[in-house]
Amino acid sequence: MTTPTSTPPASLDVDALLRDAQIIVCCGAGGVGKTTTAAALGVRAAEQGRSVCVLTIDPARRLAQSMGLTELDNTPRAVSGIDTSAGGRLDAMMLDMKRTFDDIVVAHSDEARAKAILANPFYVSLSSSFAGTQEYMAMEKLGQLKAKGTWDLIVVDTPPSRSALDFLDAPQRLGRFLDGRMIRLLTAPARAGGRAYLKVFAVGVKMFTDVLNRLLGAQALRDLSLFVTSLETMFGGFRERADQTYKLLKERGTSFLVVAVPERDALREAAYFVERLETERMPLAGVVLNRVHMSGAPALSVERSIAAAETLEGDGDEAYAAAALRVHADRLASAIRDARRASQFHAAHPRVRMAEVTAQASDVHDLEGLRRIGAELAAETPTAA
Repeated sequence: MTTPTSTPPASLDVDALLRDAQIIVCCGAGGVGKTTTAAALGVRAAEQGRSVCVLTIDPARRLAQSMGLTELDNTPRAVSGIDTSAGGRLDAMMLDMKRTFDDIVVAHSDEARAKAILANPFYVSLSSSFAGTQEYMAMEKLGQLKAKGTWDLIVVDTPPSRSALDFLDAPQRLGRFLDGRMIRLLTAPARAGGRAYLKVFAVGVKMFTDVLNRLLGAQALRDLSLFVTSLETMFGGFRERADQTYKLLKERGTSFLVVAVPERDALREAAYFVERLETERMPLAGVVLNRVHMSGAPALSVERSIAAAETLEGDGDEAYAAAALRVHADRLASAIRDARRASQFHAAHPRVRMAEVTAQASDVHDLEGLRRIGAELAAETPTAA
């Protein structure tokens, strides 16, 4: 089977990556197998002797199911069934952004203030659904896990699509939010108190307050101002920790894996991730190409297979043979298409290393399936059972 380029991409040495990395971040478009890839990497690393935690930010429950866990939550839980003979272990967890935010409030406030913040309706909205909160909390949780020093390797499974890289922007966006004019306006009345409340907002911002009063009501506006003021003392520390985590993502020991499938949209997203990571000078380990079609008989061309199938039209064995030839033709056409798209991606990004995983006959839903994926990622031929 030929491809458009004569120089194949350099192979990604997955076992070397699992041996040396401290943080692996799996990113890519939705539906390309990031969760399965992250889980397979975690299983393989643990069974090679490393202490691993897999952190998923994807709200799907596939990771828990594939690892035999009834549920994943904000606390790392041990995965049973792992071969620990090499001295490794595997824990897994799913980010709960509200609980992570709640923990920050409790840890950085006195009891009375924490209670007031947690009960504030604006906080409930912010911690549950405010745009960007998930990425902020992902940064926070990754920093917490790394600071514990419990695991040799943390594997992060990110949200789908381009939002998977939003956590790279979290410190800067948080800083802009805190330093913005709206925040200064909202904190001013709470600091001033009493009659100064109306005075501060009357000067130069009457239209602003009129709009907010109509939308929220005077009491709600006071609640919002007091809420922002209460959180202000926490934000500085959070911004500092987010900056530290951002620096951690650029350090030696951190590696990014871009996960894709050989389809145009997914490879377009993969190209975006690769270019963005290069622009940010983030350590890109390579690209994992999932669901790649292969053919066991590439010498028998699509055209010859179809022609032979047409010749064998009939009943009985001939009909079965014709059907098999058509299946082969379809698989070979898919394999050629996948190889062409992979080669086109490699031509545009010749320095990027790649690992391929063949299309599976069924969804991966257990540890044995994850081991097979891990073996393919490492270009290892699995031992026959």
